[in-house]
Amino acid sequence: MDEARSQAKLTRRHLLRAGGLAALGFTPAGRAALALARPTRRLREPDSLPDPTRPAGVPTDALPFDHIVVVMMENHSFDNYLGMLPRRGQRRADGFRFGHDGLPVNGNPLDGYTVLATHARTVCQASVTQSWNATHRQIDGGRMDGFAATSPQSMVYFDESELPFYYSLARTFTLANRWFASAPCQTYPNRRFLLCGTAFGLISTDTSSIKPTTPPPPNGTIFDRLHAYGIEWRNYFTDLPGTGVIPSVIEKYPARVRPIAEFYADCRAGTLPPVSFVDPEFGLASEVGGPLAQLPLPGAKPAGDRVAEQGQSEENPQDIQLGQAFVAGVVNAVLHSPAWPRTLLVWLYDEHGGYYDHVPPPPAIKPDDIPPDLGPGDVPGGYDIYGPRVPAVVVSPYSRPHGVTDVVHDHTSILATIESKWNLPACTYRDANAATLADFLDSRPRLLEPPRLAKPGSLVPGELHCSTEQPTLRHR
Repeated sequence: MDEARSQAKLTRRHLLRAGGLAALGFTPAGRAALALARPTRRLREPDSLPDPTRPAGVPTDALPFDHIVVVMMENHSFDNYLGMLPRRGQRRADGFRFGHDGLPVNGNPLDGYTVLATHARTVCQASVTQSWNATHRQIDGGRMDGFAATSPQSMVYFDESELPFYYSLARTFTLANRWFASAPCQTYPNRRFLLCGTAFGLISTDTSSIKPTTPPPPNGTIFDRLHAYGIEWRNYFTDLPGTGVIPSVIEKYPARVRPIAEFYADCRAGTLPPVSFVDPEFGLASEVGGPLAQLPLPGAKPAGDRVAEQGQSEENPQDIQLGQAFVAGVVNAVLHSPAWPRTLLVWLYDEHGGYYDHVPPPPAIKPDDIPPDLGPGDVPGGYDIYGPRVPAVVVSPYSRPHGVTDVVHDHTSILATIESKWNLPACTYRDANAATLADFLDSRPRLLEPPRLAKPGSLVPGELHCSTEQPTLRHR
């Protein structure tokens, strides 16, 4: 990758590693292991309806909700957050393997040693990377042994002591054991998959991709389909709306982008729209928030002179308890809303953030014919493999209590669910053929009475800062 391209494609902390990563490449065996298996069944096509026998735009009671709320946070793998869950009350969670001492035995090779998964010593995060090249090296043809090589701190994890609300959420409702990022790369392309079923060429959090002149996705977004059939939706945002990763969404639907205070008001009144995307404070100084702040955002009010770690999205190097407190507030607002009996909330993460996960991403259906925009130094590949696993829980009265699903999902499962509920045309091959969230749900509302969840970690005023102290990694 030449220097000019590096500056455009890589974020600040990744520039330091660009030279080393440019030399990476998959072995022939690795490429073969990740090759897309040709499906035997006929694929549904873009623009097709989930149920051709039902008029488009007409909801079905087969999916028992009238409101879907999506809360996508940033940059954590399943193992990084929930790896300890098998020993914290959900034995069916596919987390770490454990030794006789109760500590994880999962590890990655580095300099002749094995770096073992190690409990973090701070609620702030390590220096890790999830660029296209780094993620492919981490996956390493399905061996999942390149994390320590890209950053030894990739092997740290958090536990219930730091994440009491998240552990409670994962034990109470239905947990996804196999929710993968939509692509093996960074925030912006994965969030594009969430909104339109394709990254349409993007592989990084590239600041040039969110200019007002950026063209929209070739086959439109989920919002275009909702709008076409008169189905209300809103993107409630704190400082910056996540829909800004596709600038045309903001331009076309400015009235649908609303301040976060309106979300809480709509919860109290029971007036949530059918579809809601709810965003934390990304932090104007963060790598995601900074570029988004350049867009002409209706009603956006800068959060002030905040340092990067004081955002709520849980991106490196933010204090994860800020994000956990935000999610707890959103979930509890939904639980105690008059709309709760017919609401489904999805809590998930855009990508793994560079943190270790032990489950190899399976092959994925290519969304369209648009290849990744790769440079000469980028690892060859396509959108035919998922990224590493991320935490995901479905919160609903119909969630299977203390449940776990092993069905493969990615972010386009949310599109598939919206499309199936209201019988909307698919955006791409990926969402047309993605699993819906039906496997998370029971046939009757067993959690109609809102369950009591653990409180998030306490936040002490004046102590919202990140320590640079990193744990001494365990080796064998």
